[in-house]
Amino acid sequence: MPYCEVGKAQSSDDAALNNGIQIYYRTYGHGPTKVLLIIGLAGTHDSWGPQIKGLTGTDRPNDDEAVAVDREPDGAHNEVGGIEVCSFDNRGMGRSSVPTKKSDYTTKIMAKDAIALLDHLDWKKAHVFGHSMGAMIACKMAALVPDRILSLALLNVTGGGFECVPKLDRKSLSIAIRFLKAKTPEQRAAVDLDTHYSEEFLEEIVGSNTRRSILYQDYVKGITSSGMQSNYGFEGQINACWRHKMTQAEIDLIRSGGFLVSVIHGRQDIIAQINHARRLAQKLQPVARMVEFHGAHLVTHERTEEVNQALLDLIKASEMKMSPHEWSNVPKKSSEASSRTSVEREGNRILAKIHVYLLYIFSLLIMVFKYARSALQRLKPTRVEASSPK
Repeated sequence: MPYCEVGKAQSSDDAALNNGIQIYYRTYGHGPTKVLLIIGLAGTHDSWGPQIKGLTGTDRPNDDEAVAVDREPDGAHNEVGGIEVCSFDNRGMGRSSVPTKKSDYTTKIMAKDAIALLDHLDWKKAHVFGHSMGAMIACKMAALVPDRILSLALLNVTGGGFECVPKLDRKSLSIAIRFLKAKTPEQRAAVDLDTHYSEEFLEEIVGSNTRRSILYQDYVKGITSSGMQSNYGFEGQINACWRHKMTQAEIDLIRSGGFLVSVIHGRQDIIAQINHARRLAQKLQPVARMVEFHGAHLVTHERTEEVNQALLDLIKASEMKMSPHEWSNVPKKSSEASSRTSVEREGNRILAKIHVYLLYIFSLLIMVFKYARSALQRLKPTRVEASSPK
């Protein structure tokens, strides 16, 4: 199995921190153009399936003996001379190592995992595309090694911290409660569908079934094969998202890195609200382009062709050395708009804190209910059969 041992490719300090950490990865396709895909919270390397197929023309990994017969001669990869893609499981998920300490999970540490993987693959430079938490990791990576980034795509991203809190409405609260209570692949699959896709997409009729019923079977199968994420991994990755923050110095490093950025988002995303993505694109101006689609958090699956084309456009623009002036579609921010944004940001912080407290209370109530029910079951008197008289 293809693994990268993180500590071997890092400095002595980082190697000591990551001693024994292994990152599971797969590569697909062949060509001079290298693309690193970084998945989000609780996702695995194969969550990028539609993009792997769209960029390389194959969905079979390079270590598969049958890969040679599964090439599409007219695939999109030919437009840019051939693409090799690497997708991997972040620490805490899938087949990668699962550290038990929360402190071993930050977006900066996980960005160093990705850099170690580049070293392991002997890729000097790569286009780096991240989704959700993976986009946070990609931002840190771009700030750490801007000279190794050919382009940066940030899909369904937020700025971390309070921006990770979902929109507060009845649907979001219901999903949050169901997510906390999900203990089986079936329960997790059902809530994941409502989290990842728009209602309109799920209710589309495909053949004789709705897309929801088709995807439900796929999700149950996928979760069953990879296993439910461990508590250590889930809590660690949540910790990484909550602690994530891009400083102004890091933003400036990305802006001056000499590469183009695409911020791609679904307008119906209830996890990563689009206003946060727009704000990040504004901060990255003049090198960023904002691309919006009708879709939810997994816009990569819901609007596959459009997202893949946006990624190919980014690769082609980078190879053509397009200027940021030609690339960016983000308007300049006036001083009045800047002041108004600051007021809105403060209001969002206050609302976000209220959201967090409410979600925390709901999770506590669920835990109390669970333990109370368990305690009552233990207190039930055991029925003893009356012994027959001798």
